[in-house]
Amino acid sequence: LFDGVYPFYPQQRKAAVFDIRTIIVIVVFLTLACIFLLIIPGIRGRARLYWTLRVLLSLFVGVVIVVVQFTGDWETGWVQANTSYKSFSHVQVNADIGLHIGLAGVNVTLRGNPMNQINETINYNEHFPWNFGADYDRSYSQGLEKGLPSPILYVAEKFSTQSPCAVHRQYRIAGHYASATLWVAFCTWIISNILFSMPVLVYGGYMLLVTGAFMIFSLLSFSTVRNSPMCLIQIGTETLHVAYGGSFWLMLAIGLLCFVAGITIVAMHHLSLDLLKAFFDRHEDKAEEYQEMPEVFVNPHFVNKGL
Repeated sequence: LFDGVYPFYPQQRKAAVFDIRTIIVIVVFLTLACIFLLIIPGIRGRARLYWTLRVLLSLFVGVVIVVVQFTGDWETGWVQANTSYKSFSHVQVNADIGLHIGLAGVNVTLRGNPMNQINETINYNEHFPWNFGADYDRSYSQGLEKGLPSPILYVAEKFSTQSPCAVHRQYRIAGHYASATLWVAFCTWIISNILFSMPVLVYGGYMLLVTGAFMIFSLLSFSTVRNSPMCLIQIGTETLHVAYGGSFWLMLAIGLLCFVAGITIVAMHHLSLDLLKAFFDRHEDKAEEYQEMPEVFVNPHFVNKGL
């Protein structure tokens, strides 16, 4: 050992804090928001408040639709237990074991309590993908070869194709269709923003309703995994239970928000069109529509014929 490091073996992996893809998406949408905030002082009157509300709310909906594709907390569960740390060893450690299920795979977290035990730093976060194009069983086999701690391998084995739990296929298909419907929702969100920039505001409201509908469809697709009974994940004397996580409830809230906004826009179109045009800063179009022409040329031949 050289300062507690094995010189001829791979170094212990650090626990991931943030997903790089999530950071990229958030940075892109924050850049768009900052660009808009730079030009907002050029808008006068109450229209400045309306523009700020519309743009920031729309960007928030867009970033949520994309970010939840890469998050791993559609279902989550935590348990604190005394468990064996390595195979073929009777040494027990006290640790927090976390299970985080996303659309593209599962993350298993092992965090010591305290973190430094048996002369090691117990802080792991391992990802096992099951999206199309990825091989979950191969990822699990690589974890065995690397000698990951026993609790991580035990939890990950529950989702393998060879497991008697038989939930791998259900989670994989449910995550795939939930992701596909979310990408459709992202496309309809873009179309709704295009329609809101045109005089057809009511169609933008209809497309916002379609966006909310596809968000709800993605939740229904993912919730089908509940139709398959989940095996008990027994760690020591404790049982790890999973429940819907932050991404699931956030998507539900944004979907309902799109429904409320779409219904409000459609209702205002039929009940108070002037107020709707004021909110979308469309009074200039009305003024141009009724603007009188400064000079009109009339053909006397058609006037005499009564045409």
